[in-house]
Amino acid sequence: MMLDKHNITAVILAGGKGRRLEGQDKGLVVYQEKTLIQHVIDRIQGQVADIVINANRNHQTYKELGYPVISDTMSNYQGPLAGVSVAMKSVKTDYILTLPCDAPLLPLNFVARMLNKLRTIKTQHNCIAVAHDGSQAQFIHALIPVALIDKLDAFLSTDERAVKNFYSQQDIIFVDFSDRPRAFFNINSAEQLLELYSVD
Repeated sequence: MMLDKHNITAVILAGGKGRRLEGQDKGLVVYQEKTLIQHVIDRIQGQVADIVINANRNHQTYKELGYPVISDTMSNYQGPLAGVSVAMKSVKTDYILTLPCDAPLLPLNFVARMLNKLRTIKTQHNCIAVAHDGSQAQFIHALIPVALIDKLDAFLSTDERAVKNFYSQQDIIFVDFSDRPRAFFNINSAEQLLELYSVD
């Protein structure tokens, strides 16, 4: 497997219920005259080979952004790993880069830094790279080998859904972004949307 940006598909996860944002589709919430997901697209599109969007509603609106839209095959909003699973089965690259749709401050060198760290280890082709903001792991900001699909589906078949629990069973490396902790600021409430203007 080639370990470079040309072998990575960004998977923007927009499939949640937005429970903490009064049921709003978070990817379509507007910030600085653009939807949150458009901010993510603008920042990642030059860093990867392809982009796909994982969404479970408002499909036509997402399709109008110009990228493939894939939906969970598991019913009733089973969490991020359900989107990761369907994405792994649909992409042509050997890696996916998972990103939440509601974190619009992604660094423009995010992929380069993830790759630089991953290249330092011998088990890179089976290892998940996860961003760390200096205080905590950002498990949805992760570079994942598609070769882990069978292990992921086996994990999901046990009714487990926690991203952290799946990753803990794999080889994992954390990538230090302690110099850019605000890059992972995400929106879960109207108050956080207002706060975003102060961290940009």
